[in-house]
Amino acid sequence: MMGGHHAASGAAAWVAVTATTPIAFGWYPVSDVGVMTGALVCAGAALLPDADHHNGTISHSLPPLSEAMTKAVSTVAGGHRNATHSILGIAVFTLVAWAMSFLTISTETFGQVLIGPGIMAVVLVAFAVRALKLTGQRRWWTWTLSVSLAAFVAVFAPEEWYWMPFCVGLGCAVHILGDMLTTRGVPLLWPIRFRSPRWVRRHRWLPFDDMWSPRGNISVPLLGDAGSWREWLVMTPVSLYALVGVAWAVLDQMGFDTVGAWDDATALVATAAGSLG
Repeated sequence: MMGGHHAASGAAAWVAVTATTPIAFGWYPVSDVGVMTGALVCAGAALLPDADHHNGTISHSLPPLSEAMTKAVSTVAGGHRNATHSILGIAVFTLVAWAMSFLTISTETFGQVLIGPGIMAVVLVAFAVRALKLTGQRRWWTWTLSVSLAAFVAVFAPEEWYWMPFCVGLGCAVHILGDMLTTRGVPLLWPIRFRSPRWVRRHRWLPFDDMWSPRGNISVPLLGDAGSWREWLVMTPVSLYALVGVAWAVLDQMGFDTVGAWDDATALVATAAGSLG
């Protein structure tokens, strides 16, 4: 799956799981500020598994920091689409986010400031901004936006960072799911690999041949190759859903009666449908 689509799917998943609006599930409710900031952070977290790709989207997000990080991760993970694209990878990234939550400093003015989650937010927001092309090629804008957002939340709403480990885990899981829906698949159980037997590789016409690669990757290639028209067909409404969810949280935070407006709109649609029927 393409980097921008990974980011959009992370933002959409965050809205669906955390928002308490009629268009979301609200399984892990957070504040409106949490929905807004978390959508961007989760969009970045949905790119984390590609931290094993030294020339991928996130490698160029916050140079030279991101370039050094991706080279190190690639070395540890055994190259692209190995350790980071597995259940173990999700667990490790989540554990790192949890460990970073203990990195704090005490200040007289603002009290306890969560430095660890702030640092993670800078990195993840930069990944999302780069993938979604929100600042074009202007690297200094990426740094400015990422640091400003993280600093604002860390200082004025530090209680928001409690969701960081969950946000990272959700983003990574969505990334792996997206890659699993493409033809290359993922080594879900890495370091254990169940390579496809010779008879499967010999009979390329078998319907599950693409689902079980010689390297042991698992896939359900409903989206075809990365960047295919099927991927665009699915991800366009997913991206729009993420935008609507974030906009809803912004309007709620500003005091608009969004639920009332939604009820009026659905009643109007129901009345129109009834009249047509």
